[in-house]
Amino acid sequence: MKHSFAPALSAFTHWPRREQHNLRNSAAMSDGNKQTEEDGSVVRKITGFSSKLHESATSLTFFSSLARKFSKKPFSVLSSPCNHRAFSSSSPTYQESDRHEPIQRVVQEPMPQIGSPDVDVFEKSLSEPPQPFKGLETDFPCLSRVKDAGPEPVYQKVTSGYSLFCSEEPFHLYLNNGVLPQLEVAYETWGTLNSDKSNAVVILAGLSASSHARSSVNNLRPGWWEQFVGPGCAVDTSKFFVICPNNFGGCYGSSGPSSINSITGKPYGTTFPIICVEDMTRAIFLLLDHLGIDKLYGTVGSSLGGMLSLQSAASFPDRVGRLISISSCAQSHPSSIAMRYLQRKCIMVDPNWHKGHYYDKTYPKIGMKLAREIATITYRSGPEWGIRFGRGLINENEPVSLCPTFLIESYLEHQGESFSTLYDPNSLLYISKAMDMYDMAEGYNSLEEGLSRIKCPVMVVGVQTDVLFPIWQQRQLAKALQDSGNEQVTFYELNSIYGHDTFLLDLNGVGAAVKGFLETDQKNVGIITKHKLNKEKKEKYQACPIE
Repeated sequence: MKHSFAPALSAFTHWPRREQHNLRNSAAMSDGNKQTEEDGSVVRKITGFSSKLHESATSLTFFSSLARKFSKKPFSVLSSPCNHRAFSSSSPTYQESDRHEPIQRVVQEPMPQIGSPDVDVFEKSLSEPPQPFKGLETDFPCLSRVKDAGPEPVYQKVTSGYSLFCSEEPFHLYLNNGVLPQLEVAYETWGTLNSDKSNAVVILAGLSASSHARSSVNNLRPGWWEQFVGPGCAVDTSKFFVICPNNFGGCYGSSGPSSINSITGKPYGTTFPIICVEDMTRAIFLLLDHLGIDKLYGTVGSSLGGMLSLQSAASFPDRVGRLISISSCAQSHPSSIAMRYLQRKCIMVDPNWHKGHYYDKTYPKIGMKLAREIATITYRSGPEWGIRFGRGLINENEPVSLCPTFLIESYLEHQGESFSTLYDPNSLLYISKAMDMYDMAEGYNSLEEGLSRIKCPVMVVGVQTDVLFPIWQQRQLAKALQDSGNEQVTFYELNSIYGHDTFLLDLNGVGAAVKGFLETDQKNVGIITKHKLNKEKKEKYQACPIE
């Protein structure tokens, strides 16, 4: 091991002259004899000047490494694995060592011993739960929030205007022998149900959307699919009776963690049982039973809604006439699971989460805000941001600092801030976990066997820039459906720049596909790719077999 003698030599030049003289005399002994001095119980041997320099350099190097490791600068954040739903909200403690005194003497008095840190104290600190940063800045006063003219989906905190289905029967859940004493499902409808109740179409929402897909006389606010639902729209309410339920486990009227437990009289919080996509699907069909609808004309679902659309046709094959799955999957991929895990972790490490029981306390806004910023990265695409923001700066005249500098940073901060109080964090935890657990191959020998339960015509819609549910996953789903024996499978591929959010924003692409599939007989199957459009010409499509 090589040692640097510069630190030791520098320290030597600052020793008292008398000590330097004594050290030189001891080093100049002709026969190299060893001089030993005893001071109390400490005996130090000095063997030559070069040997002393070697020892000094080694000691100082070790001391320097300890100082860097235990001093106040930089802080050392210690972490350890945490239990599920467990977090300590106590004040943070930073581990630091006492300041070591500089070396005072070499010959006349022994050099002080540099001992190891207290091992018991150090190991104890490693076993402590992770602590939050004290005074961590998440909102910078220098930040200028920039709202540009780019398209954004509409999310509103819906508290009224919906109908509520209540089942007083215990609702048994698929996992962990869970059971709810009762079930509530919020929903909204548009259009008119015909006499034989054969024109019902269910719109199945994504993770954070409500039942408010479109404005109505009961709620005039724009819905999250406002331009896609209505007379003459993609889902034509002059032809279909349209139903949009709030997902089971959500926070916009349906039973979820924020619902009141009839036994305790308090919100469930994390005592709410674990749910899965199959449970959410059964809740929807209990609602349909309540409405007296035996068979749906079709289901239209995007993201989580696509999972629900697939599961509806698999669990109730005789009750679904056709289905559309947009930017979804039949098996959650590890990359998507990883991103949702990070979102959950942001919430659960927020000290205001209180293990899920925060409804009468401070809201875990910081964790929810960070979770939404991560989600936004998965919802949109690099090509869009390159066009929309580039490397644009918030303020070119401001000096560079730790505050957000680029427009894209400001955009993410704005998205997190604007959404952080619109959705219940516990609902995000539960529903995102249900998405992670979704696997239509579970209990079957293959994915194809699991999909073979679906007997109706299917359209799979994918987007080339979607990073959350990549286009290859959509092709795989369409191919697996066809291999399962379904001869009525259509795959529709879009090249929109909006990534996963394309289903919320691309009316011409997604809207045209949905309308065409719902309103025409399903005879031609295969891959349909929508090419770039010439504004002066009609849209062009190319169909070919699924490979």
